[in-house]
Amino acid sequence: MFKENNKIACYLAQASEFDCAPMIEMIWQAGKQCYLPVLHNDHLVFKEYFRDTIMQLNRYGIPEPQQTSTIPIEQLEMVLMPLVGFDLNGNRLGMGGGYYDKTFAIVNKPLLMGVAYECQRIESLPVDHWDVPLNLVLTETGLWPF
Repeated sequence: MFKENNKIACYLAQASEFDCAPMIEMIWQAGKQCYLPVLHNDHLVFKEYFRDTIMQLNRYGIPEPQQTSTIPIEQLEMVLMPLVGFDLNGNRLGMGGGYYDKTFAIVNKPLLMGVAYECQRIESLPVDHWDVPLNLVLTETGLWPF
């Protein structure tokens, strides 16, 4: 699936999140476009990310790209998402802001891939009607398709 996708959104790991830096490097080396999330009101927009992109901290202290182009959500092909936990049905527990759910509550969403440690997998999570499920999760031990 990496080979087929050219417009890939990642994130910069915070605290104990799974580190996407090696994946970002792979995206650049493959000549693909990398995007990072930027807070915009109650949802996210995605801006292109290069090695020399000027960054600014958002209200949570997370670096965000500045002065690069924004891609329409519908044009993203794959999104790597951080998570606190995931279950065997593809449900994701985030940090509680609902930013990814609000952003991807659209009909034609990109491939949504959680990136986590195996120890973050649990049997099941409570689900609300606004929760957007993942298509798959990548852990250090393998891939969980849903």
